[in-house]
Formats: sequence, C-alpha cells, structure tokens
Amino acid sequence: MATLKVPTQIPSAADDAEQLHKAFQGWGTNEALIISILAHRNASQRKLIREIYHETYGEDLLKALDKELSSDFERAVLLWTPTPAERDAYLANEATKRLTSSNWVLMEIACTRSSHDLFAAKQAYHVRYKKSLEEDVAYHMSGDYRKLLVPLVSVHRYEGEEINTTLAKSEAKILREKISDKEYSHEELIRILTTRSKAQLNATLNHYNNGYGNAINKDLKADPNDEFLKLLRAAIKCLTVPEKYFAKVLRLATNKLGTDEWALTRVVTTRAEVDMQRIKEEYQRRNSVTLEKAIASETSGDYEKMLLALIGHGDA
Repeated sequence: MATLKVPTQIPSAADDAEQLHKAFQGWGTNEALIISILAHRNASQRKLIREIYHETYGEDLLKALDKELSSDFERAVLLWTPTPAERDAYLANEATKRLTSSNWVLMEIACTRSSHDLFAAKQAYHVRYKKSLEEDVAYHMSGDYRKLLVPLVSVHRYEGEEINTTLAKSEAKILREKISDKEYSHEELIRILTTRSKAQLNATLNHYNNGYGNAINKDLKADPNDEFLKLLRAAIKCLTVPEKYFAKVLRLATNKLGTDEWALTRVVTTRAEVDMQRIKEEYQRRNSVTLEKAIASETSGDYEKMLLALIGHGDA
C-alpha cells in the first residue's frame, strides 16, 4: 500500500550518484534534479546511491545535501534519503532531546513499525549514538510516560495472526477494570498494550467493545484534557488502525491555523513506502478533500514538489 512511484527503467546507482553530484555544481543547486532522482527511488536503491556516491566523491551524500539545501525542503530530503532504520533512529533521538522532545514521535515509532523494523531502528540507534534507545527513553522521560514508553520501545511483539480467544476475553476484563478504576497507568494495563501481538490486541479490544458496549478509546476519554490519556489513546490507534492515526496527524498538520511542517514531513517520509495509499484514502474519507490538495494549499516550492512526489501525485 505504498505510494512511491519508482520508474520501471531506472539508471544505474552510479549514474544517479553522478547526476546528484552535478546537481550540486555551478551556480545554485538543481533542486528539480534532486527531486526527480531521490523522490523516485526506493530504500534499497537510495542506500546503493549513497554508497556509490561516497566511494566516488569521498563524501556522504547526506552531508552534501545538507550543505546545498535549506529549510523544510532540506529536512524532507534528509529524512527521506537514509534507510528507514536510520531515519527512525534519528527521529527517536531527536524526540529525546530537550527542545525537540516528543512522547508522540517515540510512541508512533514503537507502535506503527513491525517488530523487525523496530529492532532495526534500535540497532541503527546503537551504531549512531553509542547507547540504546531504551536507555535514552528511560533517562529523558518520567512518571506515567516512562511507564508506557520504555516497554513500548523495548518490546519484540509476535507478528503472526494466531490469537487466543480465552486470553482476549480475560484481558478485556482486566482493561475494563483498570479503566473503570481510573488506573490508566496500572502495570497490567501497560503490560497488555505493550506486549501482546497486534492481532491478539485487536481480538481483546473487540471483546472489550462487544462486552462493555463502548470502544476502549471512548472510555479513555474520561478526562479529555489529560495528556497521558491522549497518548494512550493514540498508542491504541497506532497499534490497531495506524492509517486513522496518521490521517488525523496530517489533518492537524495541514489545518488553516498554520502548517506543522515537522509533522507533515515526518508522516510523508516515514509512510510513503509503507501504507500511504491507505492513509490518503482515510484522509479523503474524513476530510472530503484529497491529501494532495491539502498539501498543495499549505506548502510551496521545492518542499511541495518533494512531498507530492513522495505521496505518488501524478508525475510530480
């Protein structure tokens, strides 16, 4: 369900590397050439281009791009170009920093990646930052947030479809009891959400819904202003219906009160090769306008062209 448009006939990685090098030469950077190459190559193709660029020109392609580009367009290209694991490691590290800290970004990475992808991101984190993601999350977060986020980033969930119905019923009951008692960060509630496979969790939440007449997220709205509850609801959405979560993030990022370019860039670059088609469909269903239109009306220039190319818009 990705939207990335990769041409059937693509030049060799060496040709791409040479063209990118040319785009940095002379008076001013050739942004259109950068978009035409990088926005139409998948993760393994981009990785190869970077390797060959480094071998040929003795410089990391990301460093070269960093020198040549600026503002939102630069961030989009620099987030898009690395491997998904490197990108997630970078975003997660940024989310633990004081000025850019974000419980939401950490939760998003932990809940919407497969076990394999989360493990790869944690390995990339080790390599780049010489410590573990779990270590940084535990150090930088506190209270209920730490209780939820440390196990979320530590887990290696079972990815299969098998479910245990008896377990789903009993755990739905536990969830109901803890929520009724307003024990939102109870270790049992956290354990269920952070360790069960997504299939098992879906079964549990279906039992919850059928048994107690309310979707769990409705019952978690007891205090709409409670920030921890907002994060808990978002985590459940990410684990069960990620496209609905991302469509909402994009709607908030493109609303008329001012564009949140960081959120917009993050969602487009992290989901273009995963489930962007489903996100686009959900976005249009909820907002009666296409994501392409929303992005075009809120962004401009090379940044707009880059995002539209990544979500598979026309020949952009």
